[in-house]
Amino acid sequence: MTQQENNTRSTVIPCLRYRDAPAAIRWLCEAFGFEAHAVYANPDGTIAHAQLTLGNGMVMLGSVLAEETPWGRLIRQPDELSGAETQSPCLVVADADLIYQRAKAAGAEVVIEIQDADYGGRVFSCRDPEGHLWNIGTYDPW
Repeated sequence: MTQQENNTRSTVIPCLRYRDAPAAIRWLCEAFGFEAHAVYANPDGTIAHAQLTLGNGMVMLGSVLAEETPWGRLIRQPDELSGAETQSPCLVVADADLIYQRAKAAGAEVVIEIQDADYGGRVFSCRDPEGHLWNIGTYDPW
């Protein structure tokens, strides 16, 4: 590893696209406890780039791009793939029951109910309003 990698808080940062990125930012902060670290809006109100932090972790997100861009051709939304995902962020939280209640109150679709995991910790999985799958729990693999 390089010195920069050793000094970086998180060397893997999930990146997501949302049709309504401003609403997604508000929802992720309300439901999961993220904080908006940086949000760069386009003149039309869409989001060029946003960084949301949770503890030492971060997700980056932006608005769905037009079909003619390279990213637009590569990225599909879950509802375009019958709800399928090829990745899902995992959030390590101090109190999974609290986040479970907040996510449900914010309208999350719970796909795996909160439970004690065989490998340790309390965990659950849910979809955000645009169908992205999130895994949340107290288990810390570090």
